[in-house]
Amino acid sequence: MNKEKPTLVILAAGIGSRYGGLKQLDTFSPEGDTIIDFSIYDAIEAGFGKIIFIIRKNIEREFEEAFTKKLAGKIAVDYAFQEVEYVPEKYQNPNRKKPWGTGHALLMLKDMVKENFAIINADDFYGKEAFEVMAATLLQTDKASYDFSMMAYLLKNTISEYGFVSRGECQVNSEGYLTSITERTHIEKINGHLMRKNEGDNFIPIDENTVVSMNFWGFTPKCFEFAEGLFKEFLEKNKDNLTAEFFIPLIVDEILRSNSATVKVLQSTAKWFGVTYKEDKEKVQQEITRLKKQKKYPSKLW
Repeated sequence: MNKEKPTLVILAAGIGSRYGGLKQLDTFSPEGDTIIDFSIYDAIEAGFGKIIFIIRKNIEREFEEAFTKKLAGKIAVDYAFQEVEYVPEKYQNPNRKKPWGTGHALLMLKDMVKENFAIINADDFYGKEAFEVMAATLLQTDKASYDFSMMAYLLKNTISEYGFVSRGECQVNSEGYLTSITERTHIEKINGHLMRKNEGDNFIPIDENTVVSMNFWGFTPKCFEFAEGLFKEFLEKNKDNLTAEFFIPLIVDEILRSNSATVKVLQSTAKWFGVTYKEDKEKVQQEITRLKKQKKYPSKLW
């Protein structure tokens, strides 16, 4: 049993181009709750000991105003920064506007995180049970091991009604371990059927019960050993591509291929909700109202 409380890392450096604004800090209740507030509330209840936000420098003030005061005395809070220029000099490109993706964000933690940690998206609501299962798993994992984990969802429970989403499609063996993960960057409901774009940009069907990743990972500090070398290879191949992104699933898939580590798939039956598009907001507001009415959360979280 690991005595150290795990850390929760929140990926919040995204630009939110499809949403049209800083969705990480958008509020969804009369009390002014962000989706992040629910993740932090669930994480504290589940036994996480620290929160690290990965953000861009130009939104630091807004984040501090939103979270530092209200979380004081409840959980330790820290910040890591992901900037487009935080790559070796020879790969810097003044024309690139977007950060280098979630795998790059992960590497920003390399010198900060020495304990087991979970990593999540800022704009996804994962559900209380998911944090409880992940915290229990991380507490039982030796931090010197290569035993990683992932919270899995069924694709049909993770779709926006208003446009396409990106999901990691997972293959899981009979023992409940991940055998491969493929980032599907365009999955969409078309005429009532779930479809994904293939390499040729054509739509093909995808099963609604496909197991997918929602970027809720459990790692030991050993994950950084893999990520660094892979990122250098990625930069070498993509240095002239202004939109290429280095995703966490790319790192995980490479780890699995090399048989260097295991990834235990933790199942959640929860129905995800989140905001990819502005139109998703109303549904999220309704879900949050419902959860508070059912007393799953207090009307005032903090």
